[in-house]
Amino acid sequence: MRSTRNTRLLLAVLLLIVANLLWAGQGVAVKLLAGGLGPLATALLPLYFITFLGLGLLCLRGDVAQKFKAAWTLRREFFLAGICGQLMAQVGMTLGISWSTASNGAILSLLIPIFGALIAVWLLRERLSALRVSVLLLGLAGVFLLSPLNGVSSAGTRNHALAGNLLIAAGCLGSAFYNVYSKRLLNHFSGIEILFFSYLPTTVFSLPVLFVFEPHCLSHLAHLTVVQWGALGYLAIFFYGLSMVFFLRALGTVDVVIASASLYLMPLFGVALAFSILGERLVPREFLGSAIVLIATLMLFRFDYSEPQGNGLRTS
Repeated sequence: MRSTRNTRLLLAVLLLIVANLLWAGQGVAVKLLAGGLGPLATALLPLYFITFLGLGLLCLRGDVAQKFKAAWTLRREFFLAGICGQLMAQVGMTLGISWSTASNGAILSLLIPIFGALIAVWLLRERLSALRVSVLLLGLAGVFLLSPLNGVSSAGTRNHALAGNLLIAAGCLGSAFYNVYSKRLLNHFSGIEILFFSYLPTTVFSLPVLFVFEPHCLSHLAHLTVVQWGALGYLAIFFYGLSMVFFLRALGTVDVVIASASLYLMPLFGVALAFSILGERLVPREFLGSAIVLIATLMLFRFDYSEPQGNGLRTS
């Protein structure tokens, strides 16, 4: 029994490592698609593709009507997970990275565990301690340090990058909400089913918005280069699809704290990819900002999660 448990735990850790590696490629893919697609289309078109692919996989597995009926009973949960989680996460991150840098997107992802702890105050009825408030403010200070407050760039460019970093932080908030909120759904659905039924309301809600703000997005697909098609396919299959399936699979074995702690790997992978593929560099102030965000996150897990956290996520 212990050997089986250790094997499952090792598999969960490997799945978390791979998921973080796949997530880290988002910034590079977004930057490669710049100029080919608008930021909204970059965020939403891959999601639509994986949603339709998920429908096909569910049809192959059978009992589609029964699954839709079961999902309808939890429609509020899937709507919140899709709109407040995935839509906010992907639009915020994609818009933010397109205005800022892929490196900043990777580093600011360290805010996700902090936001996750604060969301637990609402979802789990945990206390809002002074430590959690202090850590949140410290993490947000790191967001502003990562923004170009001085230098040779124009004021408009600096403001644009600051807005991008704030959008990335908003995307991190949506991602944290989805990660915590979807845990309860694992009691009733598989990872693929959770993805599809949370992506479905996101697709329905966002489709009119996309065509209002970027009405020619489909015609732009014909002008994409081979590299840009590869980036789009990466976002659809690996970022929206496999990475989330791996994460939810691991979440069924480990608790949210361990899964959140694994997100420390994402900025390491993300900065390495941005450095090697895009040639991005960090200035000293940005190193300081990233260090502040990392210290804030480590403080949370060292001094907060070392204390008893209650009975875990509610399942009803």
